Amino acid sequence: MYTDFYKLNRNPFEITPDPYFLYATKRHKEALAALYYGVRQRKGFVVLTGEAGTGKTLLIRCLLQLCKGSDISSAYIFNSRLSALEFLQYAATDLGLPVTGKHKGEILHQLNRFLLARFQKKLTTMIVVDEAHHLSTEILEEIRLLTNLETAEEKLLQIVLVGQSELSDKLDTYELRQLKQRIALRAFLEPLDLEDTRGYIQCRLQLAGASSGEQTIIPDETAVRIHQFSGGIPRLINTICDNALITAFARQLTRVLPGIIDEVAHEFCLHKSKLRDVSVFEAKKGPDQTLFVGQSLLQLRHQL
Repeated sequence: MYTDFYKLNRNPFEITPDPYFLYATKRHKEALAALYYGVRQRKGFVVLTGEAGTGKTLLIRCLLQLCKGSDISSAYIFNSRLSALEFLQYAATDLGLPVTGKHKGEILHQLNRFLLARFQKKLTTMIVVDEAHHLSTEILEEIRLLTNLETAEEKLLQIVLVGQSELSDKLDTYELRQLKQRIALRAFLEPLDLEDTRGYIQCRLQLAGASSGEQTIIPDETAVRIHQFSGGIPRLINTICDNALITAFARQLTRVLPGIIDEVAHEFCLHKSKLRDVSVFEAKKGPDQTLFVGQSLLQLRHQL
């Protein structure tokens, strides 16, 4: 709707987790490096947690892209509300194994042979479980038992658990102490601060085709309001910015003014949330602090 008016070649604020639009803060780069290192070095269990909307699924899709075309084969489970048998069936099917009509023991035996064969060829296999905070203690124990598929030297299967902060709480329970002891690497995504919020907005606009001149579509003072109402949550930033651009376009405004953000926040009841105490944005992020993963994914793989 507004892309032509603002001379953009695509919508910069879709809420779908597109790796092209990853704005990698220091925390995001550290988390992605930890995930990739954990899988590449066959560490067994790697865990990524963070509040809803902070970019966990986006980071996982970047991980999957980094592994694409390499010696790493993966199963991606995004529906965590499964029984133990359904979980095994889903994972095995995603890895290309036939499971129709087979019981649990047969699937485990087949999976073990598959992993051994790949290991002998020096190939790596991983299972990524998104929304893992919804997993029951029973399923998490089943996943732990999968990592018992190993040689004397290395784990045959790499597990990446991704979930909200509740996942950390579950892993801290007495019932899951054995699983917690097997976690080799943990990473946590935090909301963006004011500086990163501004950088995030400008990054997505530029990747969508906006010019990098002084007359930016969303100026600094507007970014301050966006950060206040979003709390630095990227998903909320996208929602606010998308609706603000629609409003500005309807009024034929070339820039999004702070008042428009107030209107959008009111429509989404974000004004009811306590505004964060932030100072006026002063410092500007240099180009070396920003990593456009959508443009340099292969380069990132070499860096990791």
